[in-house]
Amino acid sequence: MLIYSTPLALSVAAVESIRFVEAPVPYMCVLILFSLSLSLCLTFCSKESSKRYRVKCRLMKVCLRSLRILSRDKKVLAPLVTDNALLTLAKLAGLTSCDVADDDSDLDSEIFDDIIASLAKAKALLLCGLTELLSRSASCSSPPSGQFYELRLMFLMTALRTELRVQLHQEGGVPLLTAALESSLEVQWKDQYEAVINSAAPPISLEASQRIIEILKILFNITHSTHSDAALYRHLVAVLRVCLIRCCLLTGDTDELQGHTVNLLTALPLQCLDVLLSAPLTENCEQCQGVNMDCVHILLMFMERRLESGDKVKEKLTPILNLLTESCRAHRETRQYIRKYILPPLRDVSQRPEEGCSVKNRLIRLMTHLDTDLKYCAADLIFVLCKENVRRFVKYTGYGNAAGLLATRGLLGGQPSKASSSGTQYSSDSDSDTDEYRQIKGRINPVTGRVEEEQPDPMEGMTEEEKEEEAQKLIRLFSKLSREDIIQPMGVSAEGKLVPMAGLRDMSLTEERESESDIEPDEELD
Repeated sequence: MLIYSTPLALSVAAVESIRFVEAPVPYMCVLILFSLSLSLCLTFCSKESSKRYRVKCRLMKVCLRSLRILSRDKKVLAPLVTDNALLTLAKLAGLTSCDVADDDSDLDSEIFDDIIASLAKAKALLLCGLTELLSRSASCSSPPSGQFYELRLMFLMTALRTELRVQLHQEGGVPLLTAALESSLEVQWKDQYEAVINSAAPPISLEASQRIIEILKILFNITHSTHSDAALYRHLVAVLRVCLIRCCLLTGDTDELQGHTVNLLTALPLQCLDVLLSAPLTENCEQCQGVNMDCVHILLMFMERRLESGDKVKEKLTPILNLLTESCRAHRETRQYIRKYILPPLRDVSQRPEEGCSVKNRLIRLMTHLDTDLKYCAADLIFVLCKENVRRFVKYTGYGNAAGLLATRGLLGGQPSKASSSGTQYSSDSDSDTDEYRQIKGRINPVTGRVEEEQPDPMEGMTEEEKEEEAQKLIRLFSKLSREDIIQPMGVSAEGKLVPMAGLRDMSLTEERESESDIEPDEELD
């Protein structure tokens, strides 16, 4: 039996000595991987297995600890970015029972930023092993201790490899992960899409919240581009409603949980989101026209916290703005409830619409943000809340803030908005003005959206000849700036879009020629 014990002892000694010698780190990884492969191959007789088994476990423990420390340096990961190495680790983790591959990748290959991105054979085997482990744990009363790491690995693989996302979705990943989500949340059902919400329930533990967040991230990866069974996604939305309502032990975890829930909701079919509003009314619930608005209220509070944080604005705000916008387009009650919260009736217009700390003020400030996507999302939400009515939109935001979206949609001329891209049909109810607003309506500057202080007339006391002379000076100045390409005079075309003034003149001349050519010769003689 010496032939078995001697390699083990030598391997343990060699691996333990790595910490005290200055050897090239890649070769250390090779030695560790060899020791791990060796330990997998060794078996012992029952009479002598106890002592040697302890040596084998000691070897594995030292190897894995050393390998974890060395793997923190991305520059030495080349020995790990191989099918051989990954399958060895996967076999130790119980993810696969397949034999280690005979061939291996070149150890002198380039540095890999992502280990999973380079897998060839091991990637599919790893995913199958992870799926099987998750399926087995779904029937357990409590999830295994290492499930978080299994979920984290599954998230990385589905995030980096498109074919693995498709594979997991085709192998029933959505119902499997939904069941794991229900288990972590301990969901109890009252009806088909109605879960029991116990206000006295303890907050979600730290371990459970970590697992839930990983599951939500995986679900986002495999659902954002593939939609199949509507009933399946409606059930998932019912579980996500619990994610929105439940609180975690730590406030930061609650915000992160709601953030990933919002991300997943944006990836699901819009027609399934009515499940969020299907809960029956209760005594203290938020409601609008007999519809439960608890989830909508939570989403509004979530958006307000993101507006106040000011950190990573685009990444944190774009998903929730898109979700609320599409929800307002799809559900009239949602739009009315959110409009009352964000755009209450105008009373005081002494300040610019973007000045202040209310949700409306913050959103209007975003309408002139440097990031195009973010400012369009903020403007689109307010535009939908105004039923895509240009006059009402300008009334609440001011023409200066609204010009960007109006120019994009060809509405600068003030013409009524055409049918929206989603085909939304809004009700024809009017926007009633308050008494305070009607009294000062004529004094409001439509560009700034507020009542301006009266300024003295700069032409007071000038004769008509002097006024005409000043006008000629302005024309000459504008002409000079235009010729030197310092400014470019613009105008609004018939389509409501900004075009150069020269283009407008050309268009008008072309239209005149076409109209003249359409006149029949007989009509000219008449």
